Amino acid sequence: MKARRRGKLKMMKKSAVKKEMAYTIDLVKIDGDGAFPCPKCGVVISPDDETEEVYTILETKVKNDELAELTLVCNNCGSKIRLVGFLPQPES
Repeated sequence: MKARRRGKLKMMKKSAVKKEMAYTIDLVKIDGDGAFPCPKCGVVISPDDETEEVYTILETKVKNDELAELTLVCNNCGSKIRLVGFLPQPES
């Protein structure tokens, strides 16, 4: 009976470790046309790619009718990537 519990506990630990990583990328810090490499596997994710071969958009957040945040998943490695920096930052 105890061996069964240990087996279940071990399986639970392994599944907890296998959770996909979530990355945040600030677009303000990206030079060029907005393309960037996936932080995990390096595949280039480009805003011009509308085919959903490289990435899939999971969620969009809008503030005052403007795109504020975008969450996507890399179709190559499965990493979730949160894109921020769409809205202009208030000047101090």
